Amino acid sequence: MRQEVQDYYGKTLQSSDDLKTDACCTDTDLPRYIKTALSNVHDEVLARYYGCGLVAPEKLKGARILDLGSGSGRDCYVLSQLVGEDGYVVGVDMTDEQLDIANKHIDFHADKYGYKTSNVEFRKGYLESLEDLNLEENSFDIIVSNCVINLCQDKEAVLKQAYNLLKPGGEIYFSDVYSDKRVPEALLSDPVLYGECLSGALYWNDFQNLAKKCGFLDPRLVEDRPLAINNNAIKAKLGNIKFFSATYRLFKLPELEPACEDYGQAVIYKGDIPHHPEAFELDKHHFIETGKVFPVCGNTWRMLNDTRFKEHFEFIGTWDKHYGIFDGCGTSLPYDDTEVGSADSGGGCC
Repeated sequence: MRQEVQDYYGKTLQSSDDLKTDACCTDTDLPRYIKTALSNVHDEVLARYYGCGLVAPEKLKGARILDLGSGSGRDCYVLSQLVGEDGYVVGVDMTDEQLDIANKHIDFHADKYGYKTSNVEFRKGYLESLEDLNLEENSFDIIVSNCVINLCQDKEAVLKQAYNLLKPGGEIYFSDVYSDKRVPEALLSDPVLYGECLSGALYWNDFQNLAKKCGFLDPRLVEDRPLAINNNAIKAKLGNIKFFSATYRLFKLPELEPACEDYGQAVIYKGDIPHHPEAFELDKHHFIETGKVFPVCGNTWRMLNDTRFKEHFEFIGTWDKHYGIFDGCGTSLPYDDTEVGSADSGGGCC
C-alpha cells in the first residue's frame, strides 16, 4: 500500500482538482495573515497541495517545526514566514515528485521573504520510521501534519515517534480525516479509497484512544467539518460511513489527567498573541475572550500554563481542592453531523 500511495500522489494526481472528495476545497474564510502568507508561495507548490485543513497554530515566532508529510512544501513555506528568520521548519515526505517541487523553490521563497538563508529543509523519509532521519529527540516546539497520517499503516509508530521528538510542553497540531464508525477491512486494500484518505481513516474514538496510548493524554478537537464524496462509485463502496475533516492539537504534557477534572481554576487571556487580539481559541470548546475570567479544568490549565502560551495568560486558583468532573465533558461523537450541502452546513472548509 505504501507504494500505491507514493504512485497516487506522485504520478496519478497532478493537482488538487484530481481528488474525488472536497477535502482540499479552497477556504475563503482563512485569516488575513494566512492569506497573505499563501500569496507569497510559488504557484507550482500551491497547485500540488493535497491537505484537508489549516495547520498554523498560534504563537509561532522563533519556533522549530516539523511537518509530517510535507508534500510539495505549501505548509512549510507558509510556516517559514510565520516562524520568522530565527525559526526553522523541517518537512518530511516519501514521494520524490513532491520533494522535487518543494526543493526546487527553496531559494525562491528565501528571496521572497528577505531571508539571508532559507529556514526550511526537506528530507525524504517514512513517517513510521522517523528515527531513521537522525532528528534530535525533544527538539521540536510543534509538529504539524495535513491529511497524511491516515495514509500511514502504522499510525501508532507515527504518534509515538512524534511524541519523542517534541519538547516537553510541545504539541502536534494536525488535520486529518476520521470516520464515524470503523472502516471494514475489505476496503483497506482499495488503492483509490486509501489514496483519497478514506479507507485509512481512523474511527474517531479509536484515534482518541490511540493518542492517549502514545502519551497525548487529552486530545483536543480544534475544528471539523463533514466531507462530501463527489464520486458515486466511491459512495457506493463506503455505504453509510460518514467522514470528517478534523484538526486536533495533542500536547506533550505527561501530567494531564484522563478526564477533565475541576479544581476551581480560571484564566484571563491578555490579548497579546499576534493575530489574536480579541480572543484565544484553544480548541472547539475553549473560546477565551480577552480580559474575561474563563473557568477551566485542570488539563486546560496545564495546556496554557505549561506551554509556550503561559506568558499570555493570568492564572487564578490552585490545586488545593478537587470539585469532581468538569461540567460539559462528554464521550459522544465530537463532530458536527450536518450533511454537506444542507441549509445548516454553510459549505465552509476548515
